[in-house]
Amino acid sequence: MRFTKMQGIGNDYIYLDCVSCPMPADPSALALRISDRHFGVGSDGLVLICGSDAADFRMRMYNADGSEAEMCGNAARCVGKYVYERGLTRKTEISLETGAGVKQLSLTLSDGGVDSVTVDMGTPELRPALIPVDLPEDGPAVDVPVTVDGRTFRGTAVSMGNPHFVIFQQEVETFPLETWGPQIESHPLFPRKVNTEFARVEDRSHIRMRVWERGSGETLACGTGACATLVAAVLNGLTDRQATLRLLGGDLDIRWDAETGHVLMTGPAEFVFDGEWKC
Repeated sequence: MRFTKMQGIGNDYIYLDCVSCPMPADPSALALRISDRHFGVGSDGLVLICGSDAADFRMRMYNADGSEAEMCGNAARCVGKYVYERGLTRKTEISLETGAGVKQLSLTLSDGGVDSVTVDMGTPELRPALIPVDLPEDGPAVDVPVTVDGRTFRGTAVSMGNPHFVIFQQEVETFPLETWGPQIESHPLFPRKVNTEFARVEDRSHIRMRVWERGSGETLACGTGACATLVAAVLNGLTDRQATLRLLGGDLDIRWDAETGHVLMTGPAEFVFDGEWKC
């Protein structure tokens, strides 16, 4: 089985062309094996690029633990680069079906290749029941307390097609994410678990962040997490509606458009290598 490894600011996935080749019989089991960084290829998960009746292409993605996820912004950018540079399309405006709905990709070209990709991530979901967050309120879940192992964190819940809980604090670089990330991920407040961002606002247009992704652990980057973090920062009055999000793997430019309400994410996507998996 031929595969391609790609990364978007360090968020790395294994990509399979299921437009030209058959889908694996058990993608969840394959994701678990192929993502292993010691006995497999090593990645944050598995992405299947498929045909679609609703869009130009469909993206199905699986975390490193085999669970299927709704959406990943970094993976969506990589899909845009893949389908263009591997000759599956000549479009530079591409519609992509995901578990969180159809997203629009805009490719910026340089020397015949894809230099960067802007993903229209749609409108953020702020209603607790639809994020989901187990809260009685109908309004945005801003400054919500979550207590784990005797420590209380306060954060803002946002869904960008998948659930996020954004915690603003000064300590980011040295914060023990491996201790607190898993406990917040599985807190009963979040019935479908949650991705958790720990972020520090540096000024009105720059945010530094780290992310604990449900099903994968800490990753170098998370596109939906960066979008959720900007939305949370705006809701808390901490930044303007456009900012650079500084993640461990690199920077993303995020804009929450005031007119449409859509969140736009721009960043790079890169091929790492091609290989063959012995099934």
